[in-house]
Amino acid sequence: MANASPTVTPSTSPNKGLDSWFELTKRGSTMGREIRGGLVTFFTMAYIIILNPIIIGTQVDVTGHLISGALPTDPNAVPTSMAMVAAATALIAGILTILMGAYARFPIALATGLGLNALVAYTIVKQMTWPQAMGLIVWEGVLILILVLTGFRKAIFNAVPRSLRTGISVGIGLFIAFIGLVDSGVVRSAVGTPVQLGIFGQLLGWPIAIFLIGLLILIVLFVRKVKGAMLIAILAATVVAVIVQAALNIPLMKDATGAVVNPTGWIQNLPTIGEFTAPNLGLLGRVDLFGGFTGASGPAAVLGLVLLVFSLLLSDFFDTMGTIVAVGAEGDLLGDDGNPPRTQEILIVDSVAAIAGGLGSVSSNTSYIESASGVGDGARTGIASIVTGLAFLLSVFLAPLVHIVPAEAATPALFFVGFLMMAQVIHVDWEDPEQGIPAFLTIVLMPFTYSITVGIGAGFIAYALIKVIRGKAKEVHPLLYGVAAAFLIYFAQGVITALIK
Repeated sequence: MANASPTVTPSTSPNKGLDSWFELTKRGSTMGREIRGGLVTFFTMAYIIILNPIIIGTQVDVTGHLISGALPTDPNAVPTSMAMVAAATALIAGILTILMGAYARFPIALATGLGLNALVAYTIVKQMTWPQAMGLIVWEGVLILILVLTGFRKAIFNAVPRSLRTGISVGIGLFIAFIGLVDSGVVRSAVGTPVQLGIFGQLLGWPIAIFLIGLLILIVLFVRKVKGAMLIAILAATVVAVIVQAALNIPLMKDATGAVVNPTGWIQNLPTIGEFTAPNLGLLGRVDLFGGFTGASGPAAVLGLVLLVFSLLLSDFFDTMGTIVAVGAEGDLLGDDGNPPRTQEILIVDSVAAIAGGLGSVSSNTSYIESASGVGDGARTGIASIVTGLAFLLSVFLAPLVHIVPAEAATPALFFVGFLMMAQVIHVDWEDPEQGIPAFLTIVLMPFTYSITVGIGAGFIAYALIKVIRGKAKEVHPLLYGVAAAFLIYFAQGVITALIK
């Protein structure tokens, strides 16, 4: 239920221009309430400064290099890469959130989107270099901006049924949860079965214990409705990990060659306090806008890249639409049409955020549902977003410390995101095969194939096919037919290549 706007005495601030621009009095708010709400939003979503480096900063591209350009065999490569991603993540989030507050004047914050970064790290960079992948992110943002400016966004929104949009969100949630389990060592590859629990079916070692401690803390805080539960859980688990490491000196699980030498060791980095260094913003501008396309071999490969961009666009587009409406509803800020004020400006900033995320090498930035926490605490205007953005900018200077946080302390938050996104599954009518089957394929294929694109493609094809089979072909939007056909070609790339040869 939306919170009713509180009744307050009109502001007596001498800065009437500020009051007028941000509509403080009109929306029943005060400067103090906006500052408090903005800080609440920051602490609720600041976990992304830690989680994005875990996802973006630890994966190698098709050439075997980290996003920093270093090889993971260097003992300092992963910590350095993570620190660079953290600094850029905080910087881009800060700038875009301030822009949202000053231009769109809406209490919503932006940062690297979970799910979007997973698509980049676990699907796209397996086919190209990191700069080329970030180039695709830029193009995705440009396309969304064009759709917003031309009004074509409504056509896309209407073309994709709610059941498929829900399937995409839930599938990404499960994919992220699976990543959390794998990156923490709770789920590992096995002999005889694809995966197994821990080490030969057993939860052994302090690193896994840190994950369980962090998850327990997170669940307790969430159930108790504590603001910033994810960030608090990550920091608490990190403190425990640092103490354990100081006492026991546990080595990494793998050596410099990638061989497993200590199954009960830390997965990615040691939780040790080293020297504090200045933030490294060397990732900014490391973008290759055309390399991903010029390096593709053949029309089928180019089509695959186009569909990757489309997958990014879908994931970003629908997540944003749902988020801004949900945040607006929380603050009783929706108009008679069910949309928040200055929707066009909000979507423009969100589109620019995707472009900025690519240029900053941190993946597409998008609006955060966590902004609802600040709105729930009283934020009603863009001033709250400016406060959140300033907090992100200040956190840039703490980014070099991110290497202290082991994956085992951060991944409980990734796992828990799966639960949060799973809540949307009730929006699918599972007794209707036209909704249930496409949504099911979308949801299960994302984690099971380790590919968000595969899940989206299978869902689109199944939806169009079932509608045709049931004699309801006219109910499918022509745009959806076109996308389904493109995904068919995408899945048939191997067969098409073989026939050509």
